[in-house]
Amino acid sequence: MKPTVALVGRPNVGKSTLFNRLTRSRDALVADQPGLTRDRHYGHGRVGAKPYLVVDTGGFEPIVDEGILFEMAKQTLQAVDEADVVVFLVDGRTGVTPQDKVIANRLRQSGRPVHLVVNKAEGLQSAMAGAEFHELALGEPVAISAAHGDGVRELMEIVLEGFPDKTEEESLRHPKFAVIGRPNVGKSTLVNAILGEDRVIAFDHPGTTRDSIYIDFEREGHTYTIIDTAGVRRRGKVNEAIEKFSVIKTMKAIEDANVAVLVLDAQLDISEQDATIAGFALEAGRALVVAVNKWDNLESEQKETVKREIARKLAFLDFAKFHFISAKEGRGIADLFKSIDEAYRAAMAKLATPKLTRVLKVAVERQAPPRSGAIRPKMRYAHQGGMNPPIIVVHGNALDAVPDSYTRYLEHTFRKVFKLQGTPLRVQYKTGDNPFDTEKDSRGGKSGKK
Repeated sequence: MKPTVALVGRPNVGKSTLFNRLTRSRDALVADQPGLTRDRHYGHGRVGAKPYLVVDTGGFEPIVDEGILFEMAKQTLQAVDEADVVVFLVDGRTGVTPQDKVIANRLRQSGRPVHLVVNKAEGLQSAMAGAEFHELALGEPVAISAAHGDGVRELMEIVLEGFPDKTEEESLRHPKFAVIGRPNVGKSTLVNAILGEDRVIAFDHPGTTRDSIYIDFEREGHTYTIIDTAGVRRRGKVNEAIEKFSVIKTMKAIEDANVAVLVLDAQLDISEQDATIAGFALEAGRALVVAVNKWDNLESEQKETVKREIARKLAFLDFAKFHFISAKEGRGIADLFKSIDEAYRAAMAKLATPKLTRVLKVAVERQAPPRSGAIRPKMRYAHQGGMNPPIIVVHGNALDAVPDSYTRYLEHTFRKVFKLQGTPLRVQYKTGDNPFDTEKDSRGGKSGKK
């Protein structure tokens, strides 16, 4: 499972800037104004072979006891409790403040590994930038500049030093699938229906499951792990900090699974939150099966309306199979499980290089990639670059110019030929020689670029 790194510190020390640097995104709002981040942001990062989840928390004001700052402090403490390691950010320009001392004391009590990081250290010698922060007694300070990227990679190598590299063997032991979705859509009821017994508490109250529960079981002689996750509520409906951070556990469960089973409530509108949760799984590259629950209570006309809504709002899940079930009555569970098996096999499929290259050449002959100015991208061969999800690496020239629409065409072609139902598939490009240079053909001569 990916380690979770929580970024903690008082307001305006640069946590969101560091978050954006680590995730290579602009997902967190950044401005020179304290307290801009009032809720958590979460994203994916990687240093070498070590992937991780990173959580950007709101500014930590541990001495307040009411209002929005108090709520932010509760969220931060919950993030620390759920994280594997904490990065405590301080401001190298401002120096040690009374708030920093209080936060340091709280973090020592948490029992989590803490790395003290001195931000805004550009132009300063590392030893000088961190000198006065030794009084916080949290080990050797690490000086960085989140805005400029100075020292950030070295910092994360230190932070992740004790965590193992991700290996394919870990995910090949046996299938793991996570049951995900909004609260009160019937996730725990579905888990019980699959297991055939009441292994998970399930009753009609949103948010019953606050932690992810891993259950090993056997079905037809094969071993599986099912993960029942906490429901992810819409931000405006969440009051307790412990539920605000249930999304972290859901993301970790998705990362640890091979297949995600997205549960929808047929009696409720397909919401933005449903699409967001599906997006978590898609971003993680996980195979996906959709279970539309509570189907038995709908009239025929209502069923058609629900299907149209799903087709419109979840069109980006066209690779996944949809099942209309009743978890409470146990209807549709057998077919759902067949799709889980199928999605797992597709996610872990091994694709031979010669066949991949043949499929690529046929696809290009049928529809060549469009020109970019005077240059047409040239695709030479393909090989598999990874599993869960399947990654196909295409080699050639001028591939930086391939548009997204053509990439989707290749993804559709590979999925259809190799029967990869239920899993996202990613096509990556690796460009060789400069397309403006002449290049040797297979006979040793030279051929100009067409």
